[in-house]
Amino acid sequence: MPKKAPLDRLRTYAHDLCFKGMHGNRLIYNACWEDPRLDRKVMQIGRTSRIAMITSAGCNALDYLLDDPQEIHAVDLNSRQNAVLALKAHLIKLGAFDDLYALFGNGVHGNFSKLYKTIQAELPEYARRFWRSKAHYFRKMPIKGSFYFHGASGDVAWVVRSLMFANRKIRHLLQELLAAEDLAEQQRIYTQLEPAVWNWACRMIIRSPLVMAMIGVPRAQSRLIDERYPGAMLGFIKDKLRHVFTEIPMKDNYFWRVYLTGSYTRECCPNYLREENFALLQARIGQLHLHTCSVADLLRQSREPFSHFVLLDHQDWMAYHNHDALEEEWRLILQQGRPKAKILLRSAGLHAEFLPGWLNGQVTWHPRKTAALHGQDRVGTYGSFHFGELS
Repeated sequence: MPKKAPLDRLRTYAHDLCFKGMHGNRLIYNACWEDPRLDRKVMQIGRTSRIAMITSAGCNALDYLLDDPQEIHAVDLNSRQNAVLALKAHLIKLGAFDDLYALFGNGVHGNFSKLYKTIQAELPEYARRFWRSKAHYFRKMPIKGSFYFHGASGDVAWVVRSLMFANRKIRHLLQELLAAEDLAEQQRIYTQLEPAVWNWACRMIIRSPLVMAMIGVPRAQSRLIDERYPGAMLGFIKDKLRHVFTEIPMKDNYFWRVYLTGSYTRECCPNYLREENFALLQARIGQLHLHTCSVADLLRQSREPFSHFVLLDHQDWMAYHNHDALEEEWRLILQQGRPKAKILLRSAGLHAEFLPGWLNGQVTWHPRKTAALHGQDRVGTYGSFHFGELS
């Protein structure tokens, strides 16, 4: 065991270095990787709701708008994430559904450079800086010809997809899986697909610190899985994929479709890309506010309390790298939350053991409710899903 310690330290250092480099310089997420269907079931958003949430790619912030909250404050340290949501929000404001769907439904646009020139003046400066140099993200090209194959997570999706689609059998089975009509058909197809997918290349990718960093998985999350899950990371991912592809209907699983194909369909897409929702979003887009800062900074600056906090999985990273910041964030949540404010978070771990012990008695968690919903998650890659209310 002692002989492995230096190697473990080297892997940790490499992973953390890659993670910091990626998150400091690149767009990480081009689509949200959390299922808003579950979120909206537990959060009970209404017209008096004031939501503080992490932006990611903005898909879920727009999804929550359908419940007509008073305000949504989307916050992200990475201005590139906010730049994606700013572009979506501005196209909605303009009433440009066809352009919105071309860009973020098909992942390609016939002339994004021309479109950008007509709207750039209305975008915030950080968004202008980003999109000025990223017109090629939406260009139809023989290689990586989709927005969803750009950015750090998109790069990984493209590599994995290319490796799988190079195998005719795997390509055919994946196409069959996406078209499956029911779970019985999915299970039949996946029984053939699973042994073909888990080849040496896929195993190597999953073990790579660079790949984990590119898809936004910090070492803290990897370590949680390696230490707590039977079979470590490989076992975790194999089990999660088997669950998603054999127990969750693929018909409306737009999360996996977009990374396997590079686009959505009209029938299988996030709610903000459904034309029947567009008028509602346009009427409510003024209720969305973007902030490039930390969650703690947003809470310090806010003059009004929040009714909802959507924290995604960023506290896994904080628990490992900056526990003082984690505790400060929770103090601010308690300070800036309305009575009975709702809190939603996810974790790579099977339990949220990283939460400060002094939260006991101040937050009431609902594990039975979230356990039932967690099994319905169309993404299926998180270890756990947690919902609580301020006491």
